[in-house]
Parts: sequence; structure tokens; C-alpha cells
Amino acid sequence: MSTFIAISFSGLALGAIYFLVASGLSLIYGLMEVLNFAHGAFLTVGAYAAWVTATHLPASVSAPERFLVAVVVAVLAGAVIAGATEVALIRPLYRRPVSQILVTVGLDLVVVALLLGVFGSNSQAVPVPSWLAGATRVGPEILPNADFVALGAGAAVLLGLVWFLGHARYGLIIRAGVENRDMVAALGINVRRAFTLVFVIGGAAAGLAGILNSVVFSGALVSPTQGDSLLIFAFIVVVIGGLGSLWGSALAAVMVGMLQDYVSFYAGTGGLAQMGSISVVLLLAVVLLVRPSGLMGEAR
Repeated sequence: MSTFIAISFSGLALGAIYFLVASGLSLIYGLMEVLNFAHGAFLTVGAYAAWVTATHLPASVSAPERFLVAVVVAVLAGAVIAGATEVALIRPLYRRPVSQILVTVGLDLVVVALLLGVFGSNSQAVPVPSWLAGATRVGPEILPNADFVALGAGAAVLLGLVWFLGHARYGLIIRAGVENRDMVAALGINVRRAFTLVFVIGGAAAGLAGILNSVVFSGALVSPTQGDSLLIFAFIVVVIGGLGSLWGSALAAVMVGMLQDYVSFYAGTGGLAQMGSISVVLLLAVVLLVRPSGLMGEAR
């Protein structure tokens, strides 16, 4: 039972990381119908920004402060590159989905190539506080502190996005602009600025996911290709949950994370090391056969 609880908790934390990546994808597609294949690049840039910050702060800065500053920088870096991408590349291509896909795929390849050229292919270690690398006893169980951080971040982002879209002024503007862009513009509201904000929020969540994934599941290491590997599972989460549904993405992220961990542990021995990933693809196939629009998506 102790092993099962530990695996379940790890699966929830993995699901939280998947949701942080998928939330930006879901938000951008749900509100703007843009499939952003450069989202993994936002994640990787955020992780590298955190590493550069954490390793270059003065020695007088304590480890917890160093890590907090690195997280803030990762979020800002993801937000900045996402906003710049929308303004420079996506904005001229609205209503041209094929061009959007080609441009975002190209951007992802360029970012990965630049990171490989500048930092090399070796993974880089991010300094983390000793508490974050430790564990906490909860009853009879000893659970990693990093998993608690991942779960807290995922829950905070989900609740924050739901509140923003339902109550904040710009959230309501974005939703109205999606329904009738011309009418909102006629009221003197800058719809373009609101749509850029959607990308910025998605990029910020991706940057946060980049550094947390490095800390929680990659041994505090960042690499140039980590965004692409996470992006695959994030797209699976978005499709299973339903394109454009935040709650659907949250539910799917938990399902995918826990399924992957269960199968990897109980069946991933010997030559079955990839069974966890295979099980996720099988889950995707079953959901699409039974409910093509996803668990909580609307038929389009």
C-alpha cells in the first residue's frame, strides 16, 4: 500500500506538470483556435532562463531566494517569448491555420537549434534549496516536497485561469472578442491586445512548467529538447480533455499522469520500459473512439 500511495502521489504531480503545459495550449486554442506547436519552446526557454539566473546570482543570495527568483524569471521569460511570438508571427496569420502550424513548428526548431548552439547538448543543473530536494512525512508515508510544489502550482494556475476568464475585465473581453470580434472592437476595446494577453498567460504557465518539470522529474536538470517531449503529452492531454476546455485538460492531465506512472512501475520492467507512454497513447485512442470531442469538449 505504501508503494501504491507513493506512485499515486507522483502521478498526481506529473499530471500537474502536464496541466501547466496543456493549460496554455488549451487556452490559446479554445479562445483563438491557434494550434501552437512552439509551446514547447516557451517551456524550454523558461527553464534555461531559470538556470542562467540561479547560477549567476551573487553568492550572498540564499538558496531559497535564488530558486524563487529563478522561478519568477522563468515565468517572465515564457511570457515574453510567447507575447513576441503572437505579435510578430501569429497576428498576421489569423484565419490561416496551416500557416500557423508551419510557422510555430519552425520556431520550435529554431529555438532548439539556438539553445544547442549556445549551451550545448549536455543537461545543465539548476541549484535548488535542500528542502525542495527532500521529503515530508505525511502519516506513515514519506512524500517528496517537490511533488507538493508541483501540485500546488497546478491547482493555483487552474483556479487563477478560471477566475480570470469568469471575473476579470480582460478575461471577459477575451471571451467576448472570441464570440464577436468586430462588435467588441466597435466599442473601442483593443481586441488585439487582449489576444496577445492570452499568449502571454499561456507562455507564463509554460515557463513555470519548464522549471518545475526540471526540478520534480528531471533531477534538477534542463536540456534543449525537454520542451518537445513534454509538448507531446500536453497535446494528448488537451485532446483527451477536449480542445479548449480547461477543466477537461485538468481532468485529463490527472488521468494521463497517474496512468503513466502506474503502468511504468507495474509493467515497465525488462523490455517493457516504454509501456507507460504506450498506455497513454492507447487511452487517447479509446477516448477518441468513444467521444471524438474529448471528455469535456464541444463538438466543432
